[in-house]
Amino acid sequence: MVSRSYSNLLDLASGDTSTFGRVGKRLPRVMTVAGIISELDDDNCNSVSSDVPSSISQERMIIVGNQLPLRAHRRSDGGGWYFSWDEDSLLLQLKDGLGEDVEVIYVGCLREEIDPSEQDDVAQTLLETFKCVPAFLPPDLFTRFYHGFCKQHLWPLFHYMLPLSPDLGGRFDRSLWQAYVSVNKIFADKVMEVINPDDDFVWVHDYHLMVLPTFLRKRFNRVKLGFFLHSPFPSSEIYRTLPVRDELLRALLNSDLIGFHTFDYARHFLSCCSRMLGLAYQSKRGYIGLEYYGRTVSIKILPVGIHMGQLRSVMNLPETESRVSELMDTFKGQTVLLGVDDMDIFKGISLKLLAMEQLLIQHPDWSGKVVLVQIANPARGRGRDVQEVQSETYSTAERINAKFGRPGYKPVILIDTPLQFYERIAYYMIAECCLVTAVRDGMNLIPYEYIICRHGNEKLDVALQADPSTPKKSMLVVSEFIGCSPSLSGAIRVNPWNIDAVAEAMDSALVVPESEKQLRHEKHYRYVSTHDVGYWAQSFLQDLERACRDHLRKRCWGIGFGLGFRVIALDPNFRKLSVEHIVSAYKRTKNRAILLDYDGTMMPQTSINKTPNPEAIGFLNSLCRDPKNVVFLVSGRDKKTLTEWFSSCEKLGIAAEHGYLARLNQDEDWETCVNVADFDWKQTAEPVMKLYTETTDGSTIETKESALVWHYQYADPDFGSCQAKELLDHLESVLANEPVSVKSGQHIVEVKPQGVSKGLVAERLLSTMQRKGMLPDFVLCIGDDRSDEDMFEVITSAVEGPSLSPVAEVFACTVGQKPSKAKYYLEDTTEIVRMLQGLATASNQAARSSSQLSH
Repeated sequence: MVSRSYSNLLDLASGDTSTFGRVGKRLPRVMTVAGIISELDDDNCNSVSSDVPSSISQERMIIVGNQLPLRAHRRSDGGGWYFSWDEDSLLLQLKDGLGEDVEVIYVGCLREEIDPSEQDDVAQTLLETFKCVPAFLPPDLFTRFYHGFCKQHLWPLFHYMLPLSPDLGGRFDRSLWQAYVSVNKIFADKVMEVINPDDDFVWVHDYHLMVLPTFLRKRFNRVKLGFFLHSPFPSSEIYRTLPVRDELLRALLNSDLIGFHTFDYARHFLSCCSRMLGLAYQSKRGYIGLEYYGRTVSIKILPVGIHMGQLRSVMNLPETESRVSELMDTFKGQTVLLGVDDMDIFKGISLKLLAMEQLLIQHPDWSGKVVLVQIANPARGRGRDVQEVQSETYSTAERINAKFGRPGYKPVILIDTPLQFYERIAYYMIAECCLVTAVRDGMNLIPYEYIICRHGNEKLDVALQADPSTPKKSMLVVSEFIGCSPSLSGAIRVNPWNIDAVAEAMDSALVVPESEKQLRHEKHYRYVSTHDVGYWAQSFLQDLERACRDHLRKRCWGIGFGLGFRVIALDPNFRKLSVEHIVSAYKRTKNRAILLDYDGTMMPQTSINKTPNPEAIGFLNSLCRDPKNVVFLVSGRDKKTLTEWFSSCEKLGIAAEHGYLARLNQDEDWETCVNVADFDWKQTAEPVMKLYTETTDGSTIETKESALVWHYQYADPDFGSCQAKELLDHLESVLANEPVSVKSGQHIVEVKPQGVSKGLVAERLLSTMQRKGMLPDFVLCIGDDRSDEDMFEVITSAVEGPSLSPVAEVFACTVGQKPSKAKYYLEDTTEIVRMLQGLATASNQAARSSSQLSH
């Protein structure tokens, strides 16, 4: 496939025709209208590599966000546009952490609407000058996407607001969801224009583009893709109300690395994956990962930081210094508490004002001395809820000022006009304490900015009339429901809904000794100054590189339609078992060993009635009647159940309780494969299991002759898993001196004698056949879970030993595509049964042919 490299586009834009012969007719790649790129003569739409080397060898990162980090300005003469970088954009600031050797390309929308007749020129200008690829969205589509699905559905839900009535966000509107998907597809098309899929990294940002990973993974199976969510991720109880919950989860899992600001957000995401998709996560050497169809999706937890350089440069401006001097005069003799928030329903501005009122009621001495300056930035959304917040904020501020104000003193100063950045910094400088009382916020960098500003510089020390040699100080009162809270261990954390507690926290912040304020400030300053936006970006890129290391080592292919698409990534030696291939090997061999698991292999795990059906009994009998076969059913079930179920299979060998008991056929007696002196340990283990069964609804105990098994398949998945870990530790502790092994499996915790395993059955079968002069030249072993891996290991290692024929054909086959010691897989029990029927048919045909020859 031809590389859609940015360099080729830039050659076009600059008029360089030296690459024309190489690129051919795929030149016009820059799309300027919404739609799907025509693939022209691109025959292999699922290709994951490029047959044309990129003309730029340096590492490259494509950063995709809802908005480009640009400001657009209409020329004064009306003749077109000119653009400048938006220095406040996080997407621009994170470049500092990627290093000079990483080339950055941006994909996103412009804030301003560009007329279709101007879009070609604008796209070319942005690509040439800024390395930006704009996605032009029709206004009606943008409205349904951004103000519709993003702001009416995702944003409220991710901030724990359920649409309980039409007034609260409105009911789910599928047309808005379709608009969301359409916009994500347009963004995918724009990324495809510039990506060199073999080399480039793609970093997608925030909830506006949550299904974009699916479109990119579908086009390039091995794309190096990271996603970072800048909003909270709600608990599973909230998230599961979303009608498209599975689609969004599966789309995110098409990333290689998913980033969150806090452990809570990541924990909620992992819980949703567990409860809704049945995916369990693992933590290995400090890294958290989810196994998803053979791919490991890594989880990153790191809060974003601020841009130190930008902040300090504005602090050095003369305007900042003069504004600080003005504010010092304005608030002379008063202590300033500062709030800086957007005017929206989740920032808790009115709660903060009520806490200020409560402070003045409970501590009247502060009246006339303390002022709350609340800077209210314009809301990013729109609608009735924003108007209600504004109305409540204004009326509350007026009431407090009327109640406690007097000539020369207003306890609440509300600033709702846009401020320049240097003005905001000036307010940071004079504020004794910063209050952030949002009821829910993804991150919130206001406390970080406040801390750096309070550290000051020489010029600002003069404006503040402060001694430069005195240690700096600052105080923070922060909501426990915002993303930055865990990283600010020296802040006073509050529940913003508890107005009395917030008022007391404000009072505490005011009366804390100076030495303690200095210590808290120093602690925060060390963290914020070292964990800036550059550190965050560099750390994310390093983890993304690590997450993508194995891409080329694995075989990948896509399955599924629409947003159900996913990529299967498997070891090159792990492949699907061909029925034709195994039947062919079966027909030409003479001494066959067949080992079959039952639950999950011949019978689906989800089936309520586990009794074998006549079809299964039929093909087992066909296999057993073949004199060339020795067939063993190896199960974890007890011998009584297996004897009843397979009473009509006279020649079937059965191993019960994972190999503790075995018999070659119905004419033989059951034998113990492991000598166990006694089972006194059951008297210790059973009471412990009963304790956990009583406290874990949905769990049961299975008592076997050799083992005790605690099942929690029908318990709450999170609680059951937690209890299983506790039970495992408890049993290992109390049975430490007993000759038993305690193991966890698929929704079970099992205690059994040491040495008992399915691998033991495989060893005994091969050695028995060897003693009888039947050196196996065909071995088939099928299983579905961890206990079957022991069998796979034994028969795989036996290939080099004396227990198998030198020309033996060995088929270790697991059910489902997952990491395994088996070399083959079949998708499900249906395919297993079909394959066994194929072998049974071959045996029946051979028997008929032999009968005809004998006559």
